[in-house]
Amino acid sequence: MSNNLGMDVRKSPRSRCRLDSKIHYFRQQADARVINISRTGLALELATKLTAAAGSQVIIENEDIGHLEGVVRWNYGGRIGIMFRPNSNSIAKVAAYFRNFHQEVRPVLRG
Repeated sequence: MSNNLGMDVRKSPRSRCRLDSKIHYFRQQADARVINISRTGLALELATKLTAAAGSQVIIENEDIGHLEGVVRWNYGGRIGIMFRPNSNSIAKVAAYFRNFHQEVRPVLRG
């Protein structure tokens, strides 16, 4: 799906969260935190650099959800966007996470 500027747009709404994870790309591994998630993908904040380019296949390891297989959509500024592989069971695992565990994280406002 794309908008009238020719840019890709999200297909499903994202929910904010904070889930410590690891991301694996070939022999590279990086600690990361899931910062938002949907039924089709997620965004990670990376603790260290990862050289995975758009189109690269990665595995995300998370205690709450398990192993998720996905494809890198973008990697910029210490964050990386992942689209789940449709032929893996990642989508079913995320659906179970939303059904059983997910709580929306609200930002803390200080005044």
